[in-house]
Formats: sequence, structure tokens, C-alpha cells
Amino acid sequence: MKLKNSYKTIEFELRKKSIIIWLNRPEVHNAFNRDMMTELLELLNDIENDDNIRSIIISGRGRSFSAGADLKWMRETINYSMEKNLSESKLISDLFNKIYTFRKPVISAINGAAIGGGMGFVAASDIVIASKSATFGLSEVRIGLIPSIISTYLLRKSTGGKLKELFITGRRFGPEIAFDTGLVNEIVEDDRLINEAMKRADELELAGPDAIAACKELFEKIPDMNLEEASDFTARLLANLRVGDEAQEGMKSFLEKRNPNWKKPD
Repeated sequence: MKLKNSYKTIEFELRKKSIIIWLNRPEVHNAFNRDMMTELLELLNDIENDDNIRSIIISGRGRSFSAGADLKWMRETINYSMEKNLSESKLISDLFNKIYTFRKPVISAINGAAIGGGMGFVAASDIVIASKSATFGLSEVRIGLIPSIISTYLLRKSTGGKLKELFITGRRFGPEIAFDTGLVNEIVEDDRLINEAMKRADELELAGPDAIAACKELFEKIPDMNLEEASDFTARLLANLRVGDEAQEGMKSFLEKRNPNWKKPD
């Protein structure tokens, strides 16, 4: 699939079977605005069905990962009507829902500050790797707001008193607390961040892409089901996978003691 050559607020590069998406507004610490949200959604839609891309890595250009919503954009929203505010909020919601439900695994490589709405990437991604110098903060309460949209994903990733404390205090915290709270999977040296993210991406290539997508579906749907619904859903999901080409190849390769070929037939 041919991808758009350039964007105003993001960059991307292809490495092996991964795509690295760079948030590229370093002059404002990669704060996101309407353009960035729209461009990210456009790129994710373009690559979702590209079988040559197995995983996505998101990181930030410059010293920060993302400082959250752009101040200029926030100033504009003060004068928006309820309908216009809802439209803008829906755009943010659509982006993080896209990341959370994306068929391919999404890795966020946090290279600096991830504050406010920037924590949405932390919450919605499947794997989060933080540099030792990374900082985090759910700062919304300090301007009279709340981490409303991203709470959907934060509360699926981490629960308990520590997360509630971070919500209601708005204080900054380091990667160790993020790790202990379940928001971060690994902490690495600053200069190893992208290399470690690529190692995770390489590891994911050992798994079947349909199986990875189905694993993500479990986390998306099971929490909202009762026991009977979950029992039926999981049985049907497994049965469908077993009769599919991917699982057939995976089981045959295991019995034949060879590496599976996950390439889809032409």
C-alpha cells in the first residue's frame, strides 16, 4: 500500500515490518491539536490492513513525548458551543479508541514528558516502554478538568488507590511509579529506547497476526460481559481461529518442528 509522503504534525519511518510514528511538534512539546489527531487517524486507517506492517511504535521528536492538548487549541475551545466541544472531544476519543482496538500491536516509546492527554497514548497502547528520564502526569484537575476520555483505557490498564491518587492530585511522577501502577511495561536507558521498542516489535513477529488481534479483542470485550456471555464468546472465538489458515499453519509447524509461515496466501 502506498502511504502519504508527508504530514504537517507527524512523521513516520518503516523499519523491517514495523512503522515508527513520530509525534512531530517538538516546538510545543508534541502537544496535540486537531491536525495531529486527524493525521494520526488517517495514517492508522491507511496501515491497518497492510500485511507488510506487523506492529506500530509511537514516540516523540525532541525532548518530550506529548504535553497533551495544545494551548492554542485549548484557548479556542473556551468559546466553543457544547456541540463544537463535543465534536472536538469525539475526535480525541476516536483516536484513542482506534489505538486500543487496532488489530496490530501498538507500542508507545515514552521519550520524555507524557502529560494530560498525552497519557492517552500510554493508556491505549498495548506495550509501553519508558526511558529513565520520562515523566508522567494526569494534570487535568489542576485546570478544573478531568482525564475523562482516557480514563476508559487507564482504568482497564490499572486500578486501585494509586491510580485514583494520580487522578485527583494531578502530580507529576516518574517511570518507577508508572511501572508499579501498571501503566508502563519496561524502563530502559534513554539512548536504548527505540532499539528496545524494536526488539519488542521483532518478538511480536513470532506470533500469528490474527492471534494477536484476537488477544486484543479479549481485553476489549470480556470486561463488559457476564460469565455466560464470556463463555460463549471465547468458545466461538477459539473455534473460529482453529479452523482458520493461520492457526492451521501454526499447529502444523509446531507438530513438524519448523517455524510457522504467517504470510497470508495471495
